[in-house]
Amino acid sequence: MTPRPPLPPFDREGALKKVRAAEDAWNTRDPEHVALAYTEDSVWRNRDTFLTGRAEITAFLREKWSRELDYALRKELWSFQDDRIAVRFQYEFHDAAGQWWRGYGNELWEFTAEGLMRRREASVNDVRIGAAERRIVGPRPAGETRDRMPVW
Repeated sequence: MTPRPPLPPFDREGALKKVRAAEDAWNTRDPEHVALAYTEDSVWRNRDTFLTGRAEITAFLREKWSRELDYALRKELWSFQDDRIAVRFQYEFHDAAGQWWRGYGNELWEFTAEGLMRRREASVNDVRIGAAERRIVGPRPAGETRDRMPVW
């Protein structure tokens, strides 16, 4: 197994890099690429959906991004210790009918010694927004700070 630095135990710099890498990967909307950050037997809870393994994660993400159009995400480090990281996030997308949504949530991550995520638990709430209320457009621009996301 090829290590995916930064590796635990995390310090602040390493935890921030892990969060940045996750945000960047998810903003590609490439399920196969994103799934490589997880162990082959990674366990997920995403809202009320429970998944095990890269194949299920890839299928879940493929379906997610087929209906969450123009998806754009921001993640913020909330806390870290040893092999665990907690983040909060916001993302925006529109559905096939053109309705815009903003998802708010928290994730708890647990990593292997090689830096792969073995466990992810996500709690998410979606809110309808108008196109004029959007504040997340595409991947984070170069130079934009990653330490703080827009105020809720």
